[in-house]
Amino acid sequence: MVKKTLNVILIVCIIFSINSCSNNAKKVNNENELEGTISISGAFALYPMTVKWANEFQKLHPNVRIDVSAGGAGKGIADALAKMVDFGMVSRGITSEEIAKGAWFIALTKDAVFPTINLDNPVKNDLLKNGVTKAQFIKVFLTEEIKTWGELAKNASTEKINVFTRSDACGAAEMWGKYLGKNQESLKGTGVFGDPGIADAVRKDKNSIGFNNLNFVFDFKTRKKYDNIEIIPIDLNENGKIDADENFYNTIDEITAAIQAGKYPSPPARDLYFVAKGKPESKIAIAFLTWILTDGQKFVKEAGYVDLPKEKIEGELAKLK
Repeated sequence: MVKKTLNVILIVCIIFSINSCSNNAKKVNNENELEGTISISGAFALYPMTVKWANEFQKLHPNVRIDVSAGGAGKGIADALAKMVDFGMVSRGITSEEIAKGAWFIALTKDAVFPTINLDNPVKNDLLKNGVTKAQFIKVFLTEEIKTWGELAKNASTEKINVFTRSDACGAAEMWGKYLGKNQESLKGTGVFGDPGIADAVRKDKNSIGFNNLNFVFDFKTRKKYDNIEIIPIDLNENGKIDADENFYNTIDEITAAIQAGKYPSPPARDLYFVAKGKPESKIAIAFLTWILTDGQKFVKEAGYVDLPKEKIEGELAKLK
């Protein structure tokens, strides 16, 4: 009887010990698990990529919530510097004035801005065949010397060019302006809010011309352009036609390869950044940025963006140490 009682006590002790170890293990795991909220606002250019990263990171860390909203690069950096958000999405270079105000920034991926027209444009075939030079774009968007599609395509069309630009402070307009030798404030045309706004305006008006970020021209799922929008190819060597090595606008994979290879000019190609007021200190923020620059890079091409070179990624990771 005594032996049987001792055996029962021994079994109970073993069970208690196992449960205790299990609870301790769970406690350690819970202590290592990330939890909390990250808030992000800003550039339309980086919004689709950031949403993808946020969704994938939250799958790995279910106690993390990441709120992402688009509103233009200007809003993103203003929100970040005012500490209204943890990170601002910015699709242009960070200015010395912003750095003086405490802007800390990190490059995460790359894309570009493209001149866009309606699919039913009256001179579309000539534009796709011959392209448009930087000098011609300057006469459309800056000096307004070219006012009709016939003047731009060098044919008989008298249809008026309806120029659209961005009304919000944004990286897309700033980079398109820089490509033409000026800035966003110098661009002429009817102001429209946001990347979706310009894309919608271009789709609705056969005589329109605008400019859009990569992911508002191409559908990253089909890898092809959205309905009723087309890119005007840039005649880079200015020989009056689009040569084979200038013709890389058919799919998102062609254009991202051209950006990565440096065939498409920079600007309007550019790095895309997260900006914060000072270097992030929170565990969750550092973990998210580190993951984006390591495992998260596998989603870049899938989402229709361009990988940063290995050396660049190493340099950006060093900013987090």
